[in-house]
Amino acid sequence: MQYRSLDHFISDSKAVLSKGPTALIMVEDAIEIETTLRHHQQLGFATVVAFMPASFALARDVAESKGVLRVDYDMDREDALENAVNAVIEAAPGQWLYTCYNAEYLFYPFCEMRTVGELLAFHTEERRDAMLTYVVDLYADDLGAAPNAVSLDNAFLDRSGYYALARPDGTPDNHPKERQLDFFGGLRWRFEEHVPAARRKIDRISLFRAKPGLRMRDDHTFTDEEYNTYACQFWDAVEVLQHMGRLPRQPVHRLSRAVDPSGGKAKACRRRRIPSVGRDKQHLGGRAGKALTDQFIDFRMWFEDADAFHRQH
Repeated sequence: MQYRSLDHFISDSKAVLSKGPTALIMVEDAIEIETTLRHHQQLGFATVVAFMPASFALARDVAESKGVLRVDYDMDREDALENAVNAVIEAAPGQWLYTCYNAEYLFYPFCEMRTVGELLAFHTEERRDAMLTYVVDLYADDLGAAPNAVSLDNAFLDRSGYYALARPDGTPDNHPKERQLDFFGGLRWRFEEHVPAARRKIDRISLFRAKPGLRMRDDHTFTDEEYNTYACQFWDAVEVLQHMGRLPRQPVHRLSRAVDPSGGKAKACRRRRIPSVGRDKQHLGGRAGKALTDQFIDFRMWFEDADAFHRQH
C-alpha cells in the first residue's frame, strides 16, 4: 500500500495503526532500505511504515508484503522525523510505536526467539511507557569493497569509548535531571569535530507508547520527562500503599525503629579501627554466633589467633 502524503496516510490508516506495534522507518537515502524493512517485519511489528521520497525505488516483494506501508515523504525538510512521528502519535493513542532511520536495525535480548510484542509486554508489566535505546555505529572493514561504508557481512563496531554524562535541567544552577543521562561514543565521538554538538548523542527513545498531548522534540526526547528516563521511579512498600490511598502518611519515626529482644536501645558510635575486607566479606561467626546485650566491645582488640581460640574452646 502506498500513500501520496503524510496527511493521506493519517486520514486513511487509523484502522491499521490501531493494531500495533508499529515501526516508523525514516528513509533518508537508498542504502539498505529493503533489509531494514524486512528486519523489523521479522521482529514482529504488525505494521512497518516507510516514510521515503517518491523517487526512491522499493523492491516488489517488500512493497507488496502484508503489513508494509509506503508513504511519499520528503525527509530533507526541517524536523521531518519529528513532524511525522508527532502526527502518528495523535492518530494512534495508546499504541506502541518505534522509530528509526534506514540502515538501522533493532536488536534486544533474545530477539532471535522473542518478538517485539513479547518485549513490550514485559516492559508494560514494569509500568514503563517508553524504552531507552542506543545507536551503535557500524562500519565496513574494507572501504574498497564497500565504498558507502556499509557492510552487513563484515560489520565492525567500537567495543570501547562509550560513556554517559548527567543531563542538565537547563536552569541557571544546571542541576542534573532525575534518572536521565546523555550517552556518547562510537564514530560520533571519534569524529566529533565533524558532528554538530546537538547530534553527538547516541541515546534515543525509540520505543514508546503514544498518548494524547505527547510530542517528540528535535533531540529525540519527549515532552513527558518520564519518557526520557532510563529506569522507573523507585517505590518502596510504604510509598506504594500511600500512593494507592491505603496507608495514611505518618512521621518517619513511627514507620521504622530499632527492635531489641531485651528492650535495649541502639546507640550511635563512631567507626573506629574497623578493618576493610573489600568484596571478600564473610560472617566469621556463622550460625553459631550469640547475641550480646549490654556488653562493652573493646575497640583496641584486633584479630584473634585462630589456633589459640580453637584450643580454648
